[in-house]
Amino acid sequence: MAHRLFGTDGIRGRANEYPITSEIALKLGQAISRVLKSSGANHNRVVIGKDTRISGYMLETALTSGLVSRGMDVFLVGPMPTPAVAHLTKSMGCGAGIMLTASHNPYDDNGLKIFGPDGFKLSDELEKAIEEDILSDGKHPAVEPAKIGKAFRIDDASGRYIEYAKQSAGPADLSGLKLVVDCGHGASYLIAPIIFRELGAKVKKLGVEPDGMNINDGVGALHPEHAAAVVKETGADIGISFDGDADRVIFTDETGTPVSGDRILTLCALAMKQEGLLRGDTMVTTVMSNLGLHEAMRKVGVKVVTTGVGDRLVIEALRKGGYSFGGENSGHLIFADHATTGDGILSAIQVLKIMKKSGKKLSELAKVMHEYPHALVNLKTKAKPPIETMKHLQAAMVEADSAFGQVGRHLIRYSGTENKIRILVEHREQGEVDRWTKRFQEAVERDLA
Repeated sequence: MAHRLFGTDGIRGRANEYPITSEIALKLGQAISRVLKSSGANHNRVVIGKDTRISGYMLETALTSGLVSRGMDVFLVGPMPTPAVAHLTKSMGCGAGIMLTASHNPYDDNGLKIFGPDGFKLSDELEKAIEEDILSDGKHPAVEPAKIGKAFRIDDASGRYIEYAKQSAGPADLSGLKLVVDCGHGASYLIAPIIFRELGAKVKKLGVEPDGMNINDGVGALHPEHAAAVVKETGADIGISFDGDADRVIFTDETGTPVSGDRILTLCALAMKQEGLLRGDTMVTTVMSNLGLHEAMRKVGVKVVTTGVGDRLVIEALRKGGYSFGGENSGHLIFADHATTGDGILSAIQVLKIMKKSGKKLSELAKVMHEYPHALVNLKTKAKPPIETMKHLQAAMVEADSAFGQVGRHLIRYSGTENKIRILVEHREQGEVDRWTKRFQEAVERDLA
């Protein structure tokens, strides 16, 4: 085994194919135990959660076996949003938390996200140590029979997170609001509707019948049109669509129009600034955010710190700068005073509180920025040659840089979790967006032919 395991967001791949196999999950459990103990962690407990993919059973069992064989006790919490696992890891005094999920990917993928005892994702150093331990295939002495760990089902785990989510958002009275909540047949299918109802909202729930294979299938954050249709049909105030592990959320306004993640980031940052909660008058986002967001923030004196793609990088920048808010236009919102990772449910509560306090509809709140026309194309690739070696693409990029000036930009990169190259083009004029998107796509296809 010579292939790397960890990508930009844990380990991910097709279920029952390397590295998402029961064999690797077993070794991962053993490696986590050894690395945590060698790093000085004094907790011999690990919490394991999962989304609703059928392969979760296989991975959960193998991972648990690996952990207990090395003397770790395991708390099994069942289907649970990723942010809930992060919270439970810290609140239950665990040395690590493991979430079995492939987020927005189809059901036949799966993956593992690992959190440390503080509820934050593991550092690159610890991930590297775990990876090296697994790939070394070294022989390690077994623990004594009396030191083998135990596994426990935590039946009240969902209740613990429900109360945490309601309390961490601060006073929230959502009475009078009518919501369409699409859980994508994923990890939030049980928890999310309960939370919103207990806060006083009327809830029409969708995507709450997981069968192990329908997660993200035409529903959830990748398909906000599903909730949008029901919003229009029922006259709801808002549509709320979660991805498979509920760390992302996409909103639909009362007209049935999906609202971009950048508009949500902007309206949240402005509301926090007005409340004196935006520390340093600074927000953090990624290079994928629209030029219109930066323009809107400049007008109100808010500094924007920009990172590479990935909520992990946003969180690192938030922690380093001591900032309180940031996120990605893909739907990750991080309220750093309340959560250690993106939390779709908590983010939805915050947006609903802004609506309730302002008395405005989401369509009106979303007018806080002018969104530059843009296009994002994902092309499947069999290989990932360095972009700087792709001569046709490089020539097109140089020409675009000269033509765009200050009114446009492009960003071309490989996906960190899939065999895809992503082409983002943004410009003040839609025609230029269309022209350059086609030009870049043709260049990539020539280079990869």
